[in-house]
Amino acid sequence: MSNGDQNLVVLTIYIIGVSYVFNRMIESIDDRIKFELNAAVVNEQLKEQNLLDKIGISVKFQSFYPIDDLKDLSLSIENKSENIAIYVDWDNSSIVVEHTKQSRRVIRKSPDLTRDLAVPQSPSLITPQKTLSETVTAEDVFERDPVSGTYSAKKPLVNITSLSKGGPPQKKLYNDFMNEKTELEFSLQLVLRISEVRVGLAPGVNVPLMCIINCPFTIKKLHWTYALPWKKKK
Repeated sequence: MSNGDQNLVVLTIYIIGVSYVFNRMIESIDDRIKFELNAAVVNEQLKEQNLLDKIGISVKFQSFYPIDDLKDLSLSIENKSENIAIYVDWDNSSIVVEHTKQSRRVIRKSPDLTRDLAVPQSPSLITPQKTLSETVTAEDVFERDPVSGTYSAKKPLVNITSLSKGGPPQKKLYNDFMNEKTELEFSLQLVLRISEVRVGLAPGVNVPLMCIINCPFTIKKLHWTYALPWKKKK
């Protein structure tokens, strides 16, 4: 065997070895997903109802999450106005996962949630120039601790892994999502009641205006390159 042939064999073995190590490295990187609120859609709805300069809605997320790790939403609703009161109607608000079409009742979380989840929730008032920050989730993610008697969120808000155990359409959706060919969607449908703040006694009846704001979210499977050091947020 000539020196040229020997060099080619060594180079081939080297490339195979590097490819093997590289592929094993990729396989060792945990799957991560990213959640995003479509703020443009939310703002367009507020604009159509002449509320854009009065109400601000935002949701805070981490940069990425493990699969099935997100169990609640960190929601903020700002009352930008000078003269309206905003009431958040939790019991009539819902979370809808697009691929299941299931509508789920919203629960406002508290540190020691001990009450029966079926008990009606009082609306939250947001006075002018104030912001309400709450952690909310779907009713069916809770499980009750038999010892402490408290409820805590144990199930994922969107159960992605369960798709892999469903029928052919669900399995295909799961594989397409994991292969980054499609995104998943869900929405928080907020029911708000708005009334004008009045000082003292005033004639007439102040009937609250009800509006429903659909807050759509997308779930995206991140490419393995998310783990590269220069792509991580400090």
